[in-house]
Amino acid sequence: MKKEIAKLLSNQIEVLGEEEVERLLETPPRTDMGDYAFPCFQLAKLLRKSPQQIAGELKEKIGDEDFLERVEIQGGYLNFYVDKNMFAAQTLSRCMDPEYGSDTVGNGKTICIDYSSPNVAKNFHVGHLRTTIIGNSLYKIFTKLGYKVERINHLGDWGTQFGKLIVAYKKWGNKELIEKNGIQELLNLYVKFHEEAEKDDTLNDQARAWFTKMEQGDPEALSIWKWFKEISLIEYKRVYDMLGIEFDSYAGESFYSDKIGDVVKTLEEKGLLVESDGARIVPLDEYNMPPCLIIKKDGSTIYAVRDLAAAIYRKNTYHFTKCIYVTGQEQKLHFAQVFKVLELMGNDWADQMVHVPYGLVSLEGMKLSSRGGNIIYAEDILNEAIQKIQDIITEKNPELPDRDKVAKQVGIGAILFHDLYNQRIKDVSFQWENVLNFDGETGPYVQYTYARAASVLRKAGDFDVSRETDTSVLTDEASIALLKELDRFPVVIKDAAEKYEPSFVARYSIAVAHAFNKFYHECQINVEDEKVRDARLKLVIASKNILKESLNLLGIECPEQM
Repeated sequence: MKKEIAKLLSNQIEVLGEEEVERLLETPPRTDMGDYAFPCFQLAKLLRKSPQQIAGELKEKIGDEDFLERVEIQGGYLNFYVDKNMFAAQTLSRCMDPEYGSDTVGNGKTICIDYSSPNVAKNFHVGHLRTTIIGNSLYKIFTKLGYKVERINHLGDWGTQFGKLIVAYKKWGNKELIEKNGIQELLNLYVKFHEEAEKDDTLNDQARAWFTKMEQGDPEALSIWKWFKEISLIEYKRVYDMLGIEFDSYAGESFYSDKIGDVVKTLEEKGLLVESDGARIVPLDEYNMPPCLIIKKDGSTIYAVRDLAAAIYRKNTYHFTKCIYVTGQEQKLHFAQVFKVLELMGNDWADQMVHVPYGLVSLEGMKLSSRGGNIIYAEDILNEAIQKIQDIITEKNPELPDRDKVAKQVGIGAILFHDLYNQRIKDVSFQWENVLNFDGETGPYVQYTYARAASVLRKAGDFDVSRETDTSVLTDEASIALLKELDRFPVVIKDAAEKYEPSFVARYSIAVAHAFNKFYHECQINVEDEKVRDARLKLVIASKNILKESLNLLGIECPEQM
């Protein structure tokens, strides 16, 4: 209906296009003020007429329309009252389609999304969850719109930090302990190195020397590095399994080590490389950025050149229309430099590179740091969430079927939703009372609403969905309010993709849950009147499906009972 109204208005407004008109359309704060309102204030400046005069002229030009009950002028607004029966019929019909919300806008196009990408030999902590679940949600959102999405886990498996670990291992390490304790022991060595390096700076020189050996193909250095990497991947994949997340590629920084030479050669041929204090850089002064460091004084490469090699490889391999990097906002400058260097190298696709930044995550306000050993492991916090839900089930519904499965769905879902509900650029403070609240704007609240809808349908028994529906019984305020929320679903998905913002979907699911619960309390569903019962049951089915798909786009599962 909103699109129809926008089309109707744009036919009468020469200075605004249909999309711009649709963006301007508002939902009035009260239903007695109409279903949609068009503000004429912007047009007043363009047309040099009063908003009221413009509203009057538009009303006259529009005339009568089948889908509109009436059109009224209120101040500088033109208010539209839709035909509720027609709106209910059209919206319910569309919402019952299993493909509702899907689109073909991405057909034939590929998007690469680089996310998660933990640094090998470091625990997968709560901070890593942000990039992982934001990236996974964007993958699902873009897939819903028809894109082919390549999920890339660009592991941090190369760099001086491995020189540090090798030094620490050779000085203080124990092979048996590492085999027994896995990545935790590697973290202990990493922390130990930094403690000792503060007292003895030559350790940093030794670390750089070992990394140079790695780059030069030293067998001992590469053997230790490969071992560290294998130990790390075991933990990472265990966490990904808990989250239900998969990747199409685990090609990390090391994968591009043999492709760096071609990048450096191109930079030289283009006259972009400049020597500076023994290092080699690409100056970016005229673009108001510090230089992009390519090769360090000791001859070793830095991750910027590996990102350049990775971008070129991905373009040649996947022929993407967009390549998205989901990383912390502290890397904003780094990616701005990399994208600019790609452009200077003559790559006309450099404008297809997108950095999607996000804020920091803290636990009860405590910032996390792997260097200082102050970390909260992702696996531990996921298990704790599951256990807390188990305790709630034991207290409130001990006979719940599949309680272990439900506890996992709700516990993990609560953590994912808490993160994705926030705008990604904002810092997130993780607090259990907010995460696991069943009454607030949380994952458990949406999941409980879904389970409530499922319960209604179970109690209804067999129901012929194909039977013709009399939607005139869905014109009450609560039903129309719910239908309006369901009607927004396709637009929300497109907006989330356009802004790279999963929070749009999370907040939408809350709006649907609120509207459904109001409908549930105000409209008795399983009544004797078959006409009323059928129509309301169809609305329950549509709501249940959209709640499930909304949470699915966030990577969250829905239990049938809670």
